Amino acid sequence: MKLPDDVPTSFAAHPLFEPIAPWLARFATPGAPTPSELSALLAEAAPDARSGGGAPIRFAPPTGETDGYEARIFATGEVPTRPGDWHDFFNALAWCAWPRSKARCNRLHLAEIDARREAGLSGRGPVRDALTQFDECGIVVVSSDPEIPALLAAHEWEEAFWRRRDALRTSTQFLVFGHGTWDQLRAPFFGLCAKALYYAVPPDWHNLDTPARLADTDAWLERHLTERHHSLSPRAFSPLPLLGIPGVTPESESAGYYRDTRQFRPLRRP
Repeated sequence: MKLPDDVPTSFAAHPLFEPIAPWLARFATPGAPTPSELSALLAEAAPDARSGGGAPIRFAPPTGETDGYEARIFATGEVPTRPGDWHDFFNALAWCAWPRSKARCNRLHLAEIDARREAGLSGRGPVRDALTQFDECGIVVVSSDPEIPALLAAHEWEEAFWRRRDALRTSTQFLVFGHGTWDQLRAPFFGLCAKALYYAVPPDWHNLDTPARLADTDAWLERHLTERHHSLSPRAFSPLPLLGIPGVTPESESAGYYRDTRQFRPLRRP
């Protein structure tokens, strides 16, 4: 499976681009939009988007300053965005889709920088590593069937994705957060994984319209990151093979597909 990789609108119908599909559909010419176009889009899609420090978000070309990526966003609201760069384009759309959680990540980065400085600790530390990893390749699995997340977390891939396929389709949504993952999905490769968090919802959650479901998940993720940030590390996330999700690739339309342990690895036991 390979999608056209030069026109944003070509990705709008792909299931894993659902959180940003309405905005992708607006760009029908080849290449990534300019920072100024993206700032105008954000003003419409998420006009209240703020940095962790409360500054209005806007997208601007990198300046070469050495103050640090997160510090610049926190203090000024300027998100360094390379013109024509797809990775940065998807990061801008992530701010449109997930404004509360993106702001919380930015705030937690700065809080951790300050905490480690005061403690005399060098390096980034596990909290910042986890925040960056989720920012790049995170996904929120939202389910009203508690058995599905449990099976996925246990790496029971065939059971969750194949034997319970119908139940999964009606009970579970896979909402990508990581802009790096969207960039990789332009040309998906064997073994492509995201880092998952699981959000349990009641069955009537699925009756909400798409913007309401996304806004609710954004609010949940903001709370989750706030409550768990002291214990965050890259191990806090569960690996999720994206090409196993029903509807993502035609190859998944057989039970045998899920028995290839190169991609669908069993859970490592201590």
